[in-house]
Amino acid sequence: MSTLFRRVAVTGSVLALGVSALAGCGSSSNSPSSNGSTGSATPKVTGACSLTSPPTSGAAAAPTTSLGKAHGKVGVILPDTTSSTRYTLYDKPLLQKALTDAGITADIQNAGGSVSKFTSIAQNMIGNGVKVLIIDSIDAASGAGVETAAKAAGVKVIDYDRVNLGGSAPYYVSFDNEDVGKLQAQTMVDCLNAQNVAKPKIIMMNGGTDVDNNAVLFKKGAHEVLDPLATAGKLTIAGEQTVLGWKNENAPQPFAQSLTAAGGTVDGVLAANDGIAGAVIGGPLKNDGLAGHVVVTGQDASVAGLQAIITGQQSMTIFKDVKLEAQAAAQLAIALIQGKNPTTAGLTLAPFTDPQAPNHKITALLLPAQVITQANIKDVVNAGALTVAEICNGITAACTKLGLS
Repeated sequence: MSTLFRRVAVTGSVLALGVSALAGCGSSSNSPSSNGSTGSATPKVTGACSLTSPPTSGAAAAPTTSLGKAHGKVGVILPDTTSSTRYTLYDKPLLQKALTDAGITADIQNAGGSVSKFTSIAQNMIGNGVKVLIIDSIDAASGAGVETAAKAAGVKVIDYDRVNLGGSAPYYVSFDNEDVGKLQAQTMVDCLNAQNVAKPKIIMMNGGTDVDNNAVLFKKGAHEVLDPLATAGKLTIAGEQTVLGWKNENAPQPFAQSLTAAGGTVDGVLAANDGIAGAVIGGPLKNDGLAGHVVVTGQDASVAGLQAIITGQQSMTIFKDVKLEAQAAAQLAIALIQGKNPTTAGLTLAPFTDPQAPNHKITALLLPAQVITQANIKDVVNAGALTVAEICNGITAACTKLGLS
């Protein structure tokens, strides 16, 4: 894994737009000129981006060294099987193996999207004597309720992947989501910079900040990169929208409104994930003849997102290796069952602020994510997340052109 995640922080030293030393984003002879926002001399913008040195995460992966054997029960509750295939394909088997190899009895169940089932599973696990609960809640309210019951029974709780604001869990394991937003914004800047686009016009399409604190953190991280550039007059944030509930179908209309308000032109779109990116590309950008001619970000390294990158419709995505997350959560659970201080067990935890409950004392183990462009799609394959066949299904010619098939 060390080759996938270089521990280099995104810093202000690479924020200036202008001529870039980064290798890169190709240009297309049939691309329309860059939206008129930067003058007639502006180079043509293409969505295809192939940064050889993309921004890297400042977070660190958890150690993979064994903490030895432990005895006891750990309960794991995953939220559903529909919002992502990851829970069945990756989280469950990875957590099962890591915990079982340590001698722990692991009870891993899926709530199937039902809050009542989630609560019922938790009650049964607490009643059956689990020492640690690892929960990826359907919503913060039900998650916080489970945490209260677990705390009363002396069961330690680890919030997994998303934190339950207003809860009482002392631990949280996820990717560094603020850092993810920084990586998205900085990569968009670098892709435009590599094309010598001066003073680009961008639109931000934030994820479901109405339902998900992770989306709030993505937005915060992106603004930390973009706001200084906007203040300096080096780019214009021409519009910013929230995609309610993270629902892709809620993305096209607000984006179209921002695009119209921006005069029908845009150079870059900060899309919070691959689904939003696809909805924007396949809807308003396609309708206005701009698809493939705008730098568009994404997240999740989904098959659709990677295919859009390969075909030049999308510029980048964020790859979050579930193996890192599952391993970190298992390591933390093992340390807690052993009665060890997680820090002395080699796990790097830091205080995490709960804006809804300032007295909620929680420490977080935050992991690195990776930027994926056309230049390093094979890293997703090498990590075992997807196969070349899965990624290239239906786009063989484009994959062959990039040396992927």
